[in-house]
Amino acid sequence: MNRAAAAVALATCILLGCWSLAHHLAAQHKLLVDTPVYERYGDAVVQGKVPYRDFRPEYPPLSLPTFILPSLVAGRHHKADYTRWFDREMAVCAILVLLGVALITTRPTALGLVAVAPVLLGPVVLTRFDYWPTALAVLALAAFLRNRLTAAAILLGAAISAKLWPAAIGPVLFLHLWRTRGARVAAAFAGGVVAVTAAFFLPFAIIAPEGVRYSLHRQFGRPIQIESLGGVILIWIHRFFHTTINVKSSFGSQNIDGFGYHAMTIATTVLMVAALLLVWWKSRNVVVGSAAAVAAFLAFGKVFSPQFMVWLVAFVPLVPGAALAILLVAGLLLTQAWFPRHYWDLTNSLALRESAEVLLRDLIVVALLVLLTLRARRPDPAPLPASAGAAAVEPRPEPERPAA
Repeated sequence: MNRAAAAVALATCILLGCWSLAHHLAAQHKLLVDTPVYERYGDAVVQGKVPYRDFRPEYPPLSLPTFILPSLVAGRHHKADYTRWFDREMAVCAILVLLGVALITTRPTALGLVAVAPVLLGPVVLTRFDYWPTALAVLALAAFLRNRLTAAAILLGAAISAKLWPAAIGPVLFLHLWRTRGARVAAAFAGGVVAVTAAFFLPFAIIAPEGVRYSLHRQFGRPIQIESLGGVILIWIHRFFHTTINVKSSFGSQNIDGFGYHAMTIATTVLMVAALLLVWWKSRNVVVGSAAAVAAFLAFGKVFSPQFMVWLVAFVPLVPGAALAILLVAGLLLTQAWFPRHYWDLTNSLALRESAEVLLRDLIVVALLVLLTLRARRPDPAPLPASAGAAAVEPRPEPERPAA
């Protein structure tokens, strides 16, 4: 076993150990889980119902396999079994994220951050499916860096079809190909991503257009969530200036309404679009640009649920730098500080400590965006050879030439 394989094996063992420790954290307080919703979707398909036609899932089509497989294994009327199998399924997806990162870099810091992320972020990782689209997205980037453009297009299209956010990294890859290999190659890659995405969406759009429209509305039509940067800024404006705001439950989350809501919606949307356009256009480094695009999508999005930090776990460690690693760890720990233990303190009473922790977490993601955007303007290193293994990812110093 070479050094790179040994490092990946060790990191996998650490990841599984941290996954187990996350269960011990879960036992300390009452969890807020999404698995009952997933179980309802999975059981419906097992019973022969057609998604989007006979029932309306709020997530894209390729999220459904992660809901269906535990239902198939656990059987009906076995809620505990479903939760257990879903947990194991997400552990496998977390390992896939680690392998995707290892295909890009075997730096110990990168592998270590991915491995310990479950215990840093806490038990939310056990009951959300975000490791699945994240695994597909980072594997797509790994394939792209090895010039496996067909595989990269398939994986990226699949990632978008599992949860829409990986579309944020697509323009980074497209523009890199445009600059380095020409418009034809870039267009072929983009066409492949669109074709794969359409292959998952179109059958359901044909047989159940209203169901697919409902799903997309649930993703794009959401109000400002209390944990988003816009939401927590409105909380602090309310705290200082005694404005009138309300917390309303809709779209499966707790959202901010009242003074400044519409202005904040416009402002954060404009900032997100501007940040993404800047990252896409200025990026000269595919890896850093991809991480920056994910950070931009999170920093100014209307929704920032705690499990969304998983997205950063796959991409930020790819970029060397102590400041980036420290900020990521701080963001993960701050998220666990209020979720799930003090979540209702935040939503019911807009508690001072919890709202401060949310604001600081969101500002940390903004800081990550700034640092990554500045780094993304540096040129790409040489692409990885298609046949290279993980050990070839790290650059090796060239042997010194004898003096003339």
